[in-house]
Amino acid sequence: MTTVLTPASPLTAADRCDRCGAQAYLRVVLMSGGELLFCAHHGRKFEPELKKIAAEIQDETERLTAVPASASASDEDR
Repeated sequence: MTTVLTPASPLTAADRCDRCGAQAYLRVVLMSGGELLFCAHHGRKFEPELKKIAAEIQDETERLTAVPASASASDEDR
């Protein structure tokens, strides 16, 4: 998915997918002015259609595979 870097606030655990209610990792700002939130699964599923109607796409799906700093520090101590 194409990522547009915007000054939008980061998505939080309170942001939920408009399709299924899971945690949202994508914010799609529509050309019409509204916005949609999607989990990674539904963001990928609807990607072709979303690209046609999106003014901006904030993609934070990399957070799903990132290793937290505290976890990597703990691994080094072992």
